[in-house]
Amino acid sequence: MQNNNINNEETKVHKRRVRYKGTHPRKFEEKYKELNPEKYKDTIEKVISKGSTPAGMHISICVKEIIDFLQIRPGQKGLDATLGYGGHTTEMLKCLEGEGHIYGLDIDPIEIEKTKKRLEQKGFDEKIFTAINTNFKNIDQVAKEHGPFDFILADLGVSSMQIDNPERGFSYKYEGPLDLRLNPTKGISAAQRIADISLDELEGMLIENSDEPYAYEVAKAVIDSRRREKIETTTQLREIIEKALQFLPAKERKDEIKKCCARTFQALRIDVNSEFEVLYDFLEKLPDALNPGGRVAILTFHSGEDRLVKKSFKALKKAGIYSDVANEVIRPSREECNMNPRAKSTKMRWAVKL
Repeated sequence: MQNNNINNEETKVHKRRVRYKGTHPRKFEEKYKELNPEKYKDTIEKVISKGSTPAGMHISICVKEIIDFLQIRPGQKGLDATLGYGGHTTEMLKCLEGEGHIYGLDIDPIEIEKTKKRLEQKGFDEKIFTAINTNFKNIDQVAKEHGPFDFILADLGVSSMQIDNPERGFSYKYEGPLDLRLNPTKGISAAQRIADISLDELEGMLIENSDEPYAYEVAKAVIDSRRREKIETTTQLREIIEKALQFLPAKERKDEIKKCCARTFQALRIDVNSEFEVLYDFLEKLPDALNPGGRVAILTFHSGEDRLVKKSFKALKKAGIYSDVANEVIRPSREECNMNPRAKSTKMRWAVKL
């Protein structure tokens, strides 16, 4: 018996943890300090102070503006339609002071469990918070079971946890599968979408979803490349875009390629997740999910989203459903944008139900 124990001990190999490579390791999996914010608070603070978002985290935008507008009181019932990392939800839960309830929706089955655990560790258990894994277009079903609500928030941006994780394929900056689905278990990936799309359809998608000025050049390059090999990774698509824009003057080429890559990935993400259709459904069902006098705030991140929200709010005010809506967008402060560059494109609009 003793010999067996000795043999077992001899076969165990001690695995050393990968050394943290400086303040900004390149690979996502090597950023273990950033991925464990509860253990390495100093590292997290340093990364944020330099205007970056720590790996695996998401820095909530317009928190003060949202809280100021929603005017949350203890005992109220609210809904965070896009839970994400839970930053906005945390601040809204604090306003309840232990009385009331908030429901948080998220289509991503991976991140919702992480956020639920994160909020539980902060003291927000099932007595005051409930996470529901569903698309926010299903707000009518949620309201039927749990509503109506006194306040609703929808942050339409993709969470940094999704963008920064190369396995999700959201960013042209990292090598990974060309996926871009918010729920990777449903629907088709961006790679599958590209595999059978026509030139005209792809060009139209790039124009409609991201106002891409080089839509034809990018679309043609993708279709030509597809004839030679399958386009399955983020790097492949980025390299196709780089080659497509070689005709641009050298001094502006690098910057334009970055912008074009970001717009192309955005257009594909919107398409594979049917984001405009989902937002339209949400906006149509939204008033019935609110109590009389209920307040809603929505954060948008590109012109297509903002146009839909603006148009819906104005039309419903004219119809006598909303008593007041934002005439002008609210933007994050200059200080917030300096601390969090991803906040720069944010627009906030609000409405109050009659």
